[in-house]
Amino acid sequence: MKQSSKKLKIKKSVRNRFEVTKNGKVLRMSSFERHLRRNKSKKQLRRLKGKQPVLGRFATKVKKLLGRA
Repeated sequence: MKQSSKKLKIKKSVRNRFEVTKNGKVLRMSSFERHLRRNKSKKQLRRLKGKQPVLGRFATKVKKLLGRA
């Protein structure tokens, strides 16, 4: 018997950077948050805290790389 398609491998770098929720939303961490924090205002740091949604075609590409397409 011939196998029709290979099993998809997920991209490890994408797995570390993005998260897919139960409902299929793709989340990412904010940039500009990690270092040089003392130069940034508390308001800016609060805004950067937490995860941001990834929208549009890029979210579809990320899901495909994670094997969730």
